[in-house]
Amino acid sequence: MQTDGTNELGILVTLAFIIFASPYFSRILRIPIAPIEITLGAVVGYFGFIGENEIFKLISEVGFFFLMFLAGMEIDLRMLINADRKILKLGMIYISLLYIFSAILTFSFNLTPLFIIIIPLMAVGMIFTLFKEYGKDREWLNLSMLIAAIGELVSIVLLTFAAAYLQFGAGLELWVTISYLIIFLVLSVLGFKFLNVLFWWYPSIKLLLMPHYDKDEKDIRLSIAVFFVMIALMVYLHLEVAFGAFIAGMFITTFFDHKKDLPHKLASFGFGFLVPTFFVYIGSTFKLNNLFIPEVINNAAFIVVSMIGCRLLASLVFLNILKLKNTVLYALSHSMPLTLLIAVATIAYKTGNIDKNFYSSFILASLTQAIISLISIKILINIKPKFKKDR
Repeated sequence: MQTDGTNELGILVTLAFIIFASPYFSRILRIPIAPIEITLGAVVGYFGFIGENEIFKLISEVGFFFLMFLAGMEIDLRMLINADRKILKLGMIYISLLYIFSAILTFSFNLTPLFIIIIPLMAVGMIFTLFKEYGKDREWLNLSMLIAAIGELVSIVLLTFAAAYLQFGAGLELWVTISYLIIFLVLSVLGFKFLNVLFWWYPSIKLLLMPHYDKDEKDIRLSIAVFFVMIALMVYLHLEVAFGAFIAGMFITTFFDHKKDLPHKLASFGFGFLVPTFFVYIGSTFKLNNLFIPEVINNAAFIVVSMIGCRLLASLVFLNILKLKNTVLYALSHSMPLTLLIAVATIAYKTGNIDKNFYSSFILASLTQAIISLISIKILINIKPKFKKDR
């Protein structure tokens, strides 16, 4: 009989292999690392090398939150404030179109109203992995991150409301949760304004907290401290923890921009251990046996086509700015709300709004569209325009 200790050792050895080998598989297959880690997670889960384990699940959750924290570090609030008003206007039209298209699909196919929130879901976590892969000098990717930051805020606000409604109904607990969310958002805005004034008058405080040269790694210590405090606050308020981690990342980037090497140092740790663990865990949660259930496959295909299709149509608002190829790349980069989609599916399943097969469809759809989007982006980027030589 296998003990828990033996199971944990097996998980550690399997994780060690996947984390080490994924870059090599990625290079051989010419596929980004993230879908490789997800796929390997599904395979080792199927063969029993990775099973249910609370420690593994906890570390994977921390990995997701750290991914959101790193993604937040790519957003400087001053960038949002100083962004081109035309771009922001088009971004709001784009997000609005996503919800309009999702409402049309929901009522046309007589789906649960939850789909109005599900189809437009947006998350910056996977977009940040694209920065690691392709750099920060691509217009479509920078625009994608900017609009996704706004879209994720809208998604998480609606998700918080939907989760509270599904769990508590239209009772007192629902309004308490909404009140907490509003208070948190207001305090966040006030906190950013206060710190902006404080650091403007006393810039030496920033250097005291994060000196340029420091053998004690105070910059990393402060970053991790802010990360943990924000997680604790969100857990206490029963709000979406990923949102808090994202805000914490924005805080670090906005007020400590003099530490140019800090994002790289934190990303090296995150993408070397925590983030791969999260991707492997996500893959392991999907049971490969579900691939033989027609209902699961059909529903997953509908979800994937709906989410990618709506984004391709809505992204046409940026056609004059990005041109066709970059517009498609932009839409695909928004088609990977991996964890938020799984989170909504989990809530809907636990509250009885969807059955087990539909839940499996959501898991399969989240993995499939992430893999399709990442591979499609890779293919499109490698397509070089051909110019005819003048005769």
